[in-house]
Amino acid sequence: MPEDRFEVGIIVARRRLKGPWADHAWLPVEALPAAAAAAPGTKLSETEDEARFYAGAYEVTLHPAETAHYRDNLVSGRPSLWVALRGTGEEAYAVASVTADPYEGESMAEGIGEIVEAVPMPPEVQAKLLAYFEAFHVERKFEKRKRDRADPEALARGAPAGRERSE
Repeated sequence: MPEDRFEVGIIVARRRLKGPWADHAWLPVEALPAAAAAAPGTKLSETEDEARFYAGAYEVTLHPAETAHYRDNLVSGRPSLWVALRGTGEEAYAVASVTADPYEGESMAEGIGEIVEAVPMPPEVQAKLLAYFEAFHVERKFEKRKRDRADPEALARGAPAGRERSE
């Protein structure tokens, strides 16, 4: 049976900006297929324009009711994980959430105060997601409901029998 939860490691970047209001921005840039041995906050690399840090591990939970969403993600041409960062203090950010559901990722981006980015999904995570999809997906047939036909004489007949109209 495929597992319904697994850990990923998240890498964030502090990128230099050229605008007058801020000198840098934080954003998620990469997901690792498993938690790294490094401590959260470990600097991994630095260039003139960007510094990368290991933000830590986060557990991704899969739900059987969302398998169609996982399929949509896998066949999209760019399978992704959506990572949300939340400020924990001045110049400090922590991973708030990670999801493989593209629709949940879209809704996370609508919030205020969190930084949300879609990062490429590692092939190992894609394999786990595909195995979960194959084990739990149940195709649901879409049935369009039909409206009741309108009764044009209903207004002419007035109130149902036994009821008086109040005036």
